[in-house]
Amino acid sequence: MNEVLDFLKKSGTFYLATIEDDQPRVRPFGAVCEFENKIYITTSNQKKVYQQILANPKVEISGMSEDKWIRVTTTLVPDERREPKTAMLDANPSLRGMYSEDDGKMAVLYFDHGTASIESFTEPKKTIEL
Repeated sequence: MNEVLDFLKKSGTFYLATIEDDQPRVRPFGAVCEFENKIYITTSNQKKVYQQILANPKVEISGMSEDKWIRVTTTLVPDERREPKTAMLDANPSLRGMYSEDDGKMAVLYFDHGTASIESFTEPKKTIEL
């Protein structure tokens, strides 16, 4: 898990793919944190991406760092508790300009099982179970 978290942090921007009806949707994300041994991301519960995740929580995430890329296949689970929201805001202070723990719009979601692969053109593929 730590290797996946570190890779996503180093990539800065990573891309989350969801499905809306029969159409793939991909958008950039950048905030990630660890809480209770789980990887979390955040978004607004007012955005379409959140509704897409609720309708179909299976997602893929992809990002690059240096000459490597990561692909994460997982299921996202919303966590309504205040504590993971605080952890996300503490790990990503720039989010405090958009969200607060009690604003009613901040949503945090954790990776529930899945796999990650880290690949490059020069090294063998590494697979990590989440």
